[in-house]
Amino acid sequence: MTTDHKSITVSRVIDAPANDIFNLLSNPARHHELDGSGMVVSDEKTDRITKSGQVFTMNMNNSKMGDYQTDNHVTGYDHNKLLAWQTAVAGTEPMGWQWVWELEPHGSDSTEVTLTYDWSHVTDKETLKKVSFPMVSKDELEDSLNMLAAGVSGA
Repeated sequence: MTTDHKSITVSRVIDAPANDIFNLLSNPARHHELDGSGMVVSDEKTDRITKSGQVFTMNMNNSKMGDYQTDNHVTGYDHNKLLAWQTAVAGTEPMGWQWVWELEPHGSDSTEVTLTYDWSHVTDKETLKKVSFPMVSKDELEDSLNMLAAGVSGA
């Protein structure tokens, strides 16, 4: 686990092939099963992620904002290796925080999964005043990896 003042990175080896893990991660309909923060409620009928440039919409809820939606702009896609997106309140442009999932196969039946939550590109002073970064803790990111492991074993 790595933490600096602008990002948090956690890793875990999961007993599943990279293809199975990527298949789950690239399906927004299952993201609520993987969210250790508990903020993701459901997807808004989004297609599977297949390339950079796509946008998928999620229904969210937290104590500060109540119910809301996010548009997630896919910024990185490398089949079975990388999936990344920048999040924005629906209808707005991303303000600089990003989620990055990296997969590194360890043989045919296990994969090291690294999840990075990075807010280093947030520069808007108003956003920095309004949002307390990090919005998601290291423990919640580790919970996401544990939930991913459970989800892929039951997939």
